[in-house]
Amino acid sequence: MTHYDLHGVSMPALGFGTWKLRGDDARRGVEHALAIGYRHLDTAQIYENEAEVGAALAASGVARDDVFLTTKVWRDRVGPRDLGPSVDESLRKLGTDHVDLLLLHWPVLEIELEAQLEALAAVREAGKARLIGVSNYPEGLFRDALELVPDLATNQVEYHAMLGQPPLLGVVRERGLVLTAYSPLAQGDLLADETVRAVAEAHGAGPAQVALAWLLGQDRVAAIPKASSDAHRQANLDAAGLTLTDDERARLDALPKDRRGTDPSWGPDWDR
Repeated sequence: MTHYDLHGVSMPALGFGTWKLRGDDARRGVEHALAIGYRHLDTAQIYENEAEVGAALAASGVARDDVFLTTKVWRDRVGPRDLGPSVDESLRKLGTDHVDLLLLHWPVLEIELEAQLEALAAVREAGKARLIGVSNYPEGLFRDALELVPDLATNQVEYHAMLGQPPLLGVVRERGLVLTAYSPLAQGDLLADETVRAVAEAHGAGPAQVALAWLLGQDRVAAIPKASSDAHRQANLDAAGLTLTDDERARLDALPKDRRGTDPSWGPDWDR
C-alpha cells in the first residue's frame, strides 16, 4: 500500500473512516479493520465515537505506533481557549497521549484564523499531535492557512469521481502535502454509475473498488472510506491493489464533477 511521507511521518494512503459509526458498530468496525490490515483510522469529536475507536485500538493487539490515528476539532472548540482542552478530552477518549494527525474540522470565519492555527500548532508543540492540518478549506483559505503555518500536512475534503478538486490538488502537489478524500464513493452514488460498473465488470471487481482505485492511483491523494460490513471493509482494502488502465481512468475523469454531497448552510464558499 502507498504511504506518504509528511514532514517525516508516514501516512497510509488508504484509511478506515468512522463517520456515522456509533457504539458497538464503531468498535466492531475498527476492530475488524485493524484485524484485516488497515493501519490508518479517521475519527472526529463530532462523530461521538472516539471512545469506541480508542477501545478497539487498545483491544486489537496492534501496536499504537503502527497505527496512523486522526481526529478533528469541531467548530465550537477552535477558539484559543477551547482547542487545547478539547484535544485533551479527545485523547482521554482515544486512550492515547497523542494523535498522528489533528485537523480543524471546518472553517470558522468568526474567529481569527491565525488564533486558531496558533492553538493547533501549540498542541503539536506539546507532543499531542505529530501532524496538523485542516478539513473542508477551499483553495484560498487553505493558502491563507499555509502562509501562517507552512508545514500543515493535509486538507481533508469531499473528493470523488463525481466531484473535482483541481485547485486543491494543485496546492497539495506544489507543497508536497496530501489531499485526503472523504465520501470517496459519493455517498453511494458511484456504486450505481454505469461507467464505474462497466470498469468494475472488466476487472471482476466491485464498483466501490474502482472508485477507490481512481483516487488511490493519483499522486498525493489519500482516501478514508467508511464501511459498515466486514465484506465492504475487506473490499475497500483490496482496492489498494487494483490498477486502472489509462483509458479507464480517462472514462472516470470524464464523469461530471459537480456532485457535492456535503454542503451545510454554515459551510465555506467553495469557490473562495
